[in-house]
Amino acid sequence: MSNVEADPAELRCPANNPHHDAEVQILTPRDVPLGGPRAMKVRRTLPQRNRSFIGAWCFVDHYGPDDVTSSGGMDVAPHPHTGLQTVSWLFTGEVEHRDSGGVHGMVRPGEINLMTGGRGICHSEVSTARTSVLHGVQLWVALPEEARNAPRNFQHYAPDVVDLDGAGVRVFLGSLAEDTSPVDTFTPLLGAELLLDPGAEITLTVDSSFEHGILVDTGAVSVQGQPVKQAELGYIAPGCPDLRIASLANEQSRIVLLGGPPFEEEIIMWWNFVGRTHDEIVAFREAWEAGSDQFGEVNGYVGAVSRLPAPQLPNAQLRPRSNPKG
Repeated sequence: MSNVEADPAELRCPANNPHHDAEVQILTPRDVPLGGPRAMKVRRTLPQRNRSFIGAWCFVDHYGPDDVTSSGGMDVAPHPHTGLQTVSWLFTGEVEHRDSGGVHGMVRPGEINLMTGGRGICHSEVSTARTSVLHGVQLWVALPEEARNAPRNFQHYAPDVVDLDGAGVRVFLGSLAEDTSPVDTFTPLLGAELLLDPGAEITLTVDSSFEHGILVDTGAVSVQGQPVKQAELGYIAPGCPDLRIASLANEQSRIVLLGGPPFEEEIIMWWNFVGRTHDEIVAFREAWEAGSDQFGEVNGYVGAVSRLPAPQLPNAQLRPRSNPKG
């Protein structure tokens, strides 16, 4: 699922402020409807005013459980991307993926689909007839300057569960709990799903040069002793070699753990484009509207429209700005 808001706001994405007063910064989500009379809502925790990145992770949408019999499910016509990698991770449901790199595949629970849209790619996403409930996360990774025009690519991986005392871990990007994902990224990253038993407490050894984010999907947890509620994202600055996570619920708690070294570049995110300047975003939009080969074509998608038109740009200069100080 991509950012298909009918009237997308500019997502300001500066380099991160390295000064943090709190050990765990709590980022609360905002509800974003993705358009249409039966709009599927997502909970967006990144980016926001107080934080733009966790490592190179620049976009975190968390959705469901969504009953597709009332919401209509997911049917996103071909739409473009630049300057990023998309990471699709489902808890429940199934989504059919097609892209202009010629890939036709399925997004299924516990399996990562990572798509690279550097110079330009387009894709479609449709929940299948077998899906009654959709539930998962959609994540974006900003590509660094030297890789942001990378060619189209697609990777799929189904990680095994690593059993810890009180938890099960699926490592879909990077390394954790003596397991390593083979999926390639352009900056060091960590991505993992953790299922904690009721009342369990675990300590994870992590890379202390990374900053980390813990998104709570179900249940409730504490991180370094500080409570993080369902749908919140707890941020931990670099310098922490161990993460202490405890389940506070009488049910299983599921979290998504993200991490990476601080991403120091400034970017502009608007609609489904990641760029560096206003003029660049304007050029991406014009190329998409003109049907440029920069994005290619998706074959096999059947829907009410053949491709999503780009929204109108705001009547203002798109530009990054600094994070609030202190």
